[in-house]
Amino acid sequence: MAKSMVCQYWNEKMETLPRPELEAYQLEQLKTMVAYALRTPFYRERLGREGIRSGEDIKSLADLKRIPFTTKQDLRDGFPYGFLSISRDEVIRLHASSGTTGTPTTIYFNREDIGRWTSFVARCIYGTGCNHTDVFQNMITYGLFTGGLGFHAGGEAVGMLVIPSGAGNTTRQFKLMQDFGTTVVHATPSFLLHVESKMREEGVGRDSIKLKRAFAGAEPYSEDTRRRIESLLGIDVYNSYGLSEMNGPGVAFECQAKNGLHLWEDGYIGEIVNPDTLEPVPDGETGELVLTILCREATPILRYRTRDLSAFYPEPCICGRTHRRLHRIKGRTDDMLIINGVNLFPSQIEEVIMSIKEVGNNYLIVVEKDGVLDRLTVKTEVGPEIFMDDARPLNALRERIRKILQASITINPRVELHEPGTLPISEGKAKRVLDNRPRDI
Repeated sequence: MAKSMVCQYWNEKMETLPRPELEAYQLEQLKTMVAYALRTPFYRERLGREGIRSGEDIKSLADLKRIPFTTKQDLRDGFPYGFLSISRDEVIRLHASSGTTGTPTTIYFNREDIGRWTSFVARCIYGTGCNHTDVFQNMITYGLFTGGLGFHAGGEAVGMLVIPSGAGNTTRQFKLMQDFGTTVVHATPSFLLHVESKMREEGVGRDSIKLKRAFAGAEPYSEDTRRRIESLLGIDVYNSYGLSEMNGPGVAFECQAKNGLHLWEDGYIGEIVNPDTLEPVPDGETGELVLTILCREATPILRYRTRDLSAFYPEPCICGRTHRRLHRIKGRTDDMLIINGVNLFPSQIEEVIMSIKEVGNNYLIVVEKDGVLDRLTVKTEVGPEIFMDDARPLNALRERIRKILQASITINPRVELHEPGTLPISEGKAKRVLDNRPRDI
């Protein structure tokens, strides 16, 4: 984005607030959040141990370090109402994680909380260049998952025509795009790749739809994947970051410069810490993102360990916003694979796969035991122009992928090539890794 490009600010005063004023605002909000948190048994005990018994015990932002970290397990242990800081009668909505791996984490909202959340999502959407003339198709799961209703409300606040299409049913998604002239969509990056594949399969011409932008989130993805989606669909793709513990979407978002996600610091305090020592790391160095919410009264959560790996950009953005930017999420601390002693993130494999033009839009990483050693297999679909019945180019492509992967991840993987559309497709968050190694009991 050129410096001369006009930026769209949803709340120009707050988005461009000088750092000293922004930090003064954060301090006042933090005091308020601590006061709400002290109404809950969990924080009353945790903060009391540190001598924090009122919001006024927080004298500066440096006092944030006095507050103990909060973990997902803490939230699960407090299920269902352990983190509710207001009267149950004041709550108008709840969202919850799926709970597929244990007790769900539940977040409550009062009417003002919903309004603030909606405003942050609207800020994100408007900042990408959208306005009331756009038609927004929300191709994400509705329900307890925050992504559906969060983006829906934000789109309506911007004034867009919102189509709550939900996830899946790709053929119907195309019909809605064609019938109503959809210009903006929200989906997981894996589903956007699937959409492009299905367009070719069903003969949906690019000139039959008016799509200009997509908001992608809910799963980590590489810059190569973004470039592939943009190239295949001829659109701008904007990276979105949020998590249900921090309301959902609207925590951080890319502006039109598309160079890092602005963390909305009037709603959240962000820290990057070493995941092992929990000590802060310098700007530019990757670590675990820790967030404190400043914009929700019903469920205040302080210093939440997100497990997401990112870094802060040290320099300001050319768009003029003063809120710090996060690097795209590299992965999660609990997503890291250890293969024969080598640490590996799935995103490292995705970067390689998506940079090879002959490779298709879907892949799967499989880890198994081969005797006492781990065996890594990368399964990937090939592009439609590759003939599966011609062994020589297939073998050459397989070997080229293997060599590039080995040079990148220092592990010698097996590579399997599959016909387009034969690997499993997820309509929600993509499952890219199957770790079939036996677990210690």
